[in-house]
Amino acid sequence: MGFSDLMDSVGGLGRFQFINSALLIIPSIIMASHTLMQNFSAAVPDHHCRIPNFTMSNWNITPLALDGQTLLKAFVPHDGKNKPSRCLQFTEPQWHLLFLNQSVANTSGLQTEPCRYGWTYNKKEFNETIVTEWDLVCDLRHLKQMSQTVYMGGILAGAIILGGLSDKFGRRRILIFSYLKLAVSGTCTAFSPSFSVFCILRFVTGMAISGIILNAVSLNLEWIPIKSRTIMGAMNSFSSSTGQIALAGFAYVTRDWRTLQLVISVPIFFFFFYSWWIPESARWLIINKKPDEALKQIRRVARINGHVKEGEAITLEVRISEHIQQEVQSGKKIYTAIDLFHTPYMRKTTVCLMVLWCATSFGFYGLVMDLQRFGVSVFLVQVIFGAIDFPAKALCAFSMMFIGRRVTQAVLLLVPGLLILANAFVPYELQTLRTTLAVLGKGMLGASFTCIYMYTLELYPTVIRQTGMGFGSTMARVGSMTAPMVTMLEDYLYGLPLMVYGTLPVIAGVIAVFLPETLNMPLPETIDYVEKVT
Repeated sequence: MGFSDLMDSVGGLGRFQFINSALLIIPSIIMASHTLMQNFSAAVPDHHCRIPNFTMSNWNITPLALDGQTLLKAFVPHDGKNKPSRCLQFTEPQWHLLFLNQSVANTSGLQTEPCRYGWTYNKKEFNETIVTEWDLVCDLRHLKQMSQTVYMGGILAGAIILGGLSDKFGRRRILIFSYLKLAVSGTCTAFSPSFSVFCILRFVTGMAISGIILNAVSLNLEWIPIKSRTIMGAMNSFSSSTGQIALAGFAYVTRDWRTLQLVISVPIFFFFFYSWWIPESARWLIINKKPDEALKQIRRVARINGHVKEGEAITLEVRISEHIQQEVQSGKKIYTAIDLFHTPYMRKTTVCLMVLWCATSFGFYGLVMDLQRFGVSVFLVQVIFGAIDFPAKALCAFSMMFIGRRVTQAVLLLVPGLLILANAFVPYELQTLRTTLAVLGKGMLGASFTCIYMYTLELYPTVIRQTGMGFGSTMARVGSMTAPMVTMLEDYLYGLPLMVYGTLPVIAGVIAVFLPETLNMPLPETIDYVEKVT
């Protein structure tokens, strides 16, 4: 393919590629924080019904010097482990319970009612979360999952809308717009006066995140030579893992959801300002009949890479006739999402990728979005979940380079799916084993994201690549939107959510073997080309 040869002639993997990649990869640290921040901003601390203001004389009780925990027994029923109920209180104070000798009193026959005066929260771990601020507990506890689903819905909308707009208006314009959109919406979220406003702003934030991820990956890899594509893709994925670890540090220091929101939003303004330096994809410029601008960008790359003479030697006529005539011809037709299903190769590829994207995201977010269920510090689990990505993604990159994309993708779905299914049958008391299986599964699913981003870019031709990426991301968001809701199945059967989370990746792992291999293959440019060679 001509464009790959052209990149080699102006320096291949040179200074420009490293600078461009760094500028596009660094924001990924913050992207991960926005996606996973609800592990901390929506953490649910221990809580119980609030004790009303009173004097014992009102109930004809002799005033006693009692601490709050002892006094709580008269107002809130306790379970077998002597822990206060989270959602119920006695209809009338049960003063006699204060004078019982046994540590756990039998209160099964006493009348109770839902918390009448609100809740008291244990603020040892967090000063304030959206749960404590807006009382998203008991009957409103499912609103916590809904807020994350709304955010994922924003990413879904962004994938649908911004994926197509990127193919029409260019990767760079949509990227710059998305940076600004994220900076403004993320900062405004920190000042949300109500839960409804919070959800609306999180939806807008999700749309911006989608626009950044889709276009940053393309603007990075479309300038990378074939042999270096896997390594640079893995580096981009490592930044996301770094962001997961950094998030634990940010949350540990701030302990307040509004402050955390500002910490991960304000830096986006800096990314917005320097994003104007990032060049547009030369491939996109050529296909959209802007050869002069494409030639300008190619010469700029040559200059930064120290190949000025080679860049000046590339004239408009030579470029069209000798290198990328096919790309220019492919720009004569406007492609839409319908073309993803129009021909046999595109149809099979798209259907398979739909399942792979959905399964990867579904299983991944099913594991990472409820860290409190492991029974240990959420800060520690977040760090472990982020750290496991480094060896997992390194092995993924090695496998993609020497074994191939197809086998790697299949293994990275089958094995974690089986691990999750096994975890569903591990007793809750075996927290170490449960956490270990979850960490291994999460690491492999995180690596699966690395593989599928690269695989999708290589399977779709340039003329419809962003549309295909947007469609794949759309299916991923369907999975991530569904994942928080599946946790509600725990109310009916222990382990049922994990059974659901594990089944889909196993199915997707089998489907992955039906995709073609793309190892060491140049990026295809047209639909006609991929139909001929497959």
